[in-house]
Amino acid sequence: MTFVVIENCIKCKFTDCVDVCPVDCFHEGPNFLVIDPEECIDCTLCEPECPAEAIYSEDEIPAGQEHFLELNAELTQLWPVITEVKTPPDNAEEWNGKEGKLKLLER
Repeated sequence: MTFVVIENCIKCKFTDCVDVCPVDCFHEGPNFLVIDPEECIDCTLCEPECPAEAIYSEDEIPAGQEHFLELNAELTQLWPVITEVKTPPDNAEEWNGKEGKLKLLER
């Protein structure tokens, strides 16, 4: 099993989750983070650290967000690993909780 980053991370990109990951399975894109399903050990440490509540177990992905499981796997192949906390974008709080952000995902 793996954990998955879903839509609410887009344009928020808080990195609190990265700091607690024991296997460095997070990858960073321009405005989104993803979890490598091959590296994730299902430790659950990242989920409560996400201020945007954008991390879910693959068994608990909210309805309508299931495609993020495949998207996480795809983008981990393209983006570099992130292992240190970074300052979130200046407008991260403004984007937190907004719907329909998938179209804003930068690859």
